Amino acid sequence: MKYHGSCHCGQVAFEVEGQIDGAMACNCSICQRKGSLLWFVPRDQLKLLTPESQMATYTFNKHVIRHYFCPTCGIHPFGEGSDPKGNAIAAINIRCLEDIELEAVPVTHYDGRAL
Repeated sequence: MKYHGSCHCGQVAFEVEGQIDGAMACNCSICQRKGSLLWFVPRDQLKLLTPESQMATYTFNKHVIRHYFCPTCGIHPFGEGSDPKGNAIAAINIRCLEDIELEAVPVTHYDGRAL
């Protein structure tokens, strides 16, 4: 299924393909504050409709995950990094997707503070 997503003001827009079987809520220092519900997909399933030059990025700790956000409204629609095998992945904030029922998505909790 193809989903359309964006930040609040619409400046950062994207499409992503896949089946949302669940999402992850992490309690690390950044996810706790953002409140994101993350769905992980291979990076090639994410199509940016906004050039990267119009987005802002943030990295911290080991600087291996690029957290993208809108410089206008501040919303964080996705991040990019690698899975444990080195494959490029995107972490989609499903709260930024159109036409989904958040209550229907099973959420697992991840102890990111322990890392």
